[in-house]
Amino acid sequence: MVSDNEMGLALAVSSSVFIGSSFILKKKGLKRAAANGTRAGFGGYTYLLEPLWWVGLVTMTFGEIANFVAYVYAPAVLVTPLGALSIIISAVLAHFLLDEKLRKMGVWGCVCCIVGSVMIVIHAPQEQTPNSVEEIWKLAMQPAFLIYVAISMSIVLALILYCEPLCGQTNILVYIGICSLMGSLTVMSIKAVGIAIKLTFEGINQIWYPETWFFAMVAAICVVMQMIYLNKALDTFNAAIVSPIYYVMFTTLTIVASAIMFKDWNGQSTDSIASEICGFITVLTGTVILHATREEEQASPRRMRWQDSGKSFNEEHLTSLYSPEY
Repeated sequence: MVSDNEMGLALAVSSSVFIGSSFILKKKGLKRAAANGTRAGFGGYTYLLEPLWWVGLVTMTFGEIANFVAYVYAPAVLVTPLGALSIIISAVLAHFLLDEKLRKMGVWGCVCCIVGSVMIVIHAPQEQTPNSVEEIWKLAMQPAFLIYVAISMSIVLALILYCEPLCGQTNILVYIGICSLMGSLTVMSIKAVGIAIKLTFEGINQIWYPETWFFAMVAAICVVMQMIYLNKALDTFNAAIVSPIYYVMFTTLTIVASAIMFKDWNGQSTDSIASEICGFITVLTGTVILHATREEEQASPRRMRWQDSGKSFNEEHLTSLYSPEY
């Protein structure tokens, strides 16, 4: 008999495989499309006619569905950090299929992610799945979780109303802070909706409970907010900086929110909790190393082009903007 944790683990790993592979498929599709028309980064839509891009999109959809279902079976402390495995999958596949070489530090980053993930899996808590959406509502109404929600929303409002106009374009933590806080509430709401759907399929109808629709509405609002401010962050700052910081903040806040609402660590020994935290820190370290390595690889060819041509940064930038190859 497969336990809920084992089912959640299998779904989380398969989700990472699908999502990691989808990045490569979509990138290869974009490259093929760019050879026949205007690049996507410059307003082109020829990639919509490229079958490989659509395969990548479908693969990513399967990955997101698997990730959604994984939260139904396993605690967030197990599922969320395993998202780092998708970075390993994409880095390894890019090494072989896109000729984007994985350097020695990149390999160490992969090793850190794998070791940290194994530590988390070994010491992950066994979650007690609620038997109704009303039980989940009681968990959400706990004073500790309500305080977490109140603090999160207060910080989000302060960031949007005060910090964004003042320093949103210069401080990366403004946009990523909003994304991460809203993201932690997104996961809690999606987990509640997922459990309600699972119970309904098992014959215990939860669809007509107002709590189910409330969680669904909160999830929809949080997802939209999350996407808006993540896009702002990516549009304003370097993606190689945004990705690791967002991963660290989102994962940390999601684990904290889940530990408060679903009491993930109740009944666990101090040693197990300490091992999970160490595993989590190891995964975060590996993720940052991998992204730092990729940023180095992207910057190196550009530096070489500037040195070889003898042009200044501004001259090279203007040349690339108006180059016919784009």
